[in-house]
Amino acid sequence: MLLGPWCRLGLLVLVLAAAAVGAVVYEPQRLLSEGWPPPQVGGAGAVLLFAAGYGVCTAAFVPRPLLNLAAGAVFGTFGGLASAVAGTVLGAAAAFGLGRLLGRDALRPLVRGRWLTAADGQLNRHGFRSMLAVRLFPGLPFAAANYCAAVSRVGWVPFLVATALGTVPNTAAYVVAGSRAASPGSPVFLAATGFIAVSALAATAVAWRHRHRLPSGSQK
Repeated sequence: MLLGPWCRLGLLVLVLAAAAVGAVVYEPQRLLSEGWPPPQVGGAGAVLLFAAGYGVCTAAFVPRPLLNLAAGAVFGTFGGLASAVAGTVLGAAAAFGLGRLLGRDALRPLVRGRWLTAADGQLNRHGFRSMLAVRLFPGLPFAAANYCAAVSRVGWVPFLVATALGTVPNTAAYVVAGSRAASPGSPVFLAATGFIAVSALAATAVAWRHRHRLPSGSQK
């Protein structure tokens, strides 16, 4: 490539900073929930257009729970889940590609220390299983996981398949909650929000219980 590793990393930082500023200033999630896709676009076209916008928003650090709620409010349970999962995969692919193209060469030599080397080893040896576990934990930042995976040697296929499968449970819960937001006392809405709360508590408990295991696994 024409640019050196550190120049590409600097370009990545500028791109991500611009995306973050754009997300704060323009609040693109409001477009998804209040006036987009355009009313003249319907059916599968609207779902696909929403998924594309969702992917751009996740790459710009818009929180996925907001987008999932919007997907449910706009399309209902099944259409919302389809558009949200498709958008999740598109956004993950965009971030993974940017991180691998612009940041990996500069950051790979900096992967040191017990935690970092252990996490990198897990992703290298068990890419699909590790990414699936990461996606199932609702508390882990989506964008951060994408860029960390890009620095590792995990392949495209395990990364994307694990993303598609692992994000379904919590995505579905938010989509269902969004589709029933008009009736917050309904059993379906309460079940969805209860699942979100329980899954977050369970993820916290598991992370706390296994907090000492990752460093000890860094020894090869």
